[in-house]
Amino acid sequence: MSLYKRFLVAGGFTAALVLSAITPNQARAETNEVRIAQQFGLAYLPLIIVKNQKLLEKHLANAGLASTKVTWARLSGGSATNDALLTNSVDYVAAGVAPLLILWDKTKGNLDVKAIGGLDASSTFLNTNNPAVKTLRDFGPKDRIAVPSVKSSIQAVMLQITVEKEFGVGQHEKLDSLTVALPHPDATVALLGGRSEITAHFTTPPFNHQQLENPAIRRVTSSYEIFGGPTTVTSVYTTSKFRNANPKTFRAVFEAFREGHDLIAKDPAAAARIFVDEEKSKLGEEWVSKLLADPTIKYTLTPQNTSKIADFLYRVGTLKNKPADWRDYFFADLHDEKGS
Repeated sequence: MSLYKRFLVAGGFTAALVLSAITPNQARAETNEVRIAQQFGLAYLPLIIVKNQKLLEKHLANAGLASTKVTWARLSGGSATNDALLTNSVDYVAAGVAPLLILWDKTKGNLDVKAIGGLDASSTFLNTNNPAVKTLRDFGPKDRIAVPSVKSSIQAVMLQITVEKEFGVGQHEKLDSLTVALPHPDATVALLGGRSEITAHFTTPPFNHQQLENPAIRRVTSSYEIFGGPTTVTSVYTTSKFRNANPKTFRAVFEAFREGHDLIAKDPAAAARIFVDEEKSKLGEEWVSKLLADPTIKYTLTPQNTSKIADFLYRVGTLKNKPADWRDYFFADLHDEKGS
């Protein structure tokens, strides 16, 4: 055998050894940890079920990724969740549709943030304890409206949309000066206590319904009134970079998320028990079960009415890019669904 042929054979043998050495690592190149950030309340019930029932761990194991660690974090407000995703502090965040759209716009062409699915399309209420406030026009300079994040949270954007309807185009920021950032639990305590600067709160279940049990609190408006029906308030999203680098992990998260939704639909009583157990809620299983039976409580992976929010944010200049439709900011896994 010539020296050249010997070199080829030896080189091929060496290459085979190298390939055999690195193939197992390449096959397990996906992340060894999934980090998920959620917020407060029943809006995040599908994720609460995923965590409590260890559904993600189950689907990771089914995908051959049993050693992947699952880490959960708790944040408040779209600004905090978006910052966490942008700084790679977490891999998935659960937040309002407005923060999703803002980050989709900001990362278009690089990280390409998109949603894997909707969480909650339940009615969100603007409640007040100020007896003088009957409509939006009654809010005065001493009122303070609590939202998770000023300007960027879905509640803050819903407020802008309804204010524009009331006061006219170009007036959407008219009540922004009255808004303050406060987590839903803290804002609920403040509103029910009646002794703080907080005189109103734009919030999701269970906080909105809990507040209305106090006769001193009334509803000013709701997302159902603003949009004419169910509207996806919150969603779960991540970067296309993470999805492309971790296809098996992404699929496991998606399937676990879908299973969480399915459990709510099939066994709401069990969902109520899980919520009370996981959140250490004092509301009680019976109260939560009754709330889940309310026709304005809705959970769906498929987005509802989100295009109205996107169109508004583009029109007022918050978004530089106008989505063609909801499929632009949701991953392809849901594109066959009849969303909006």
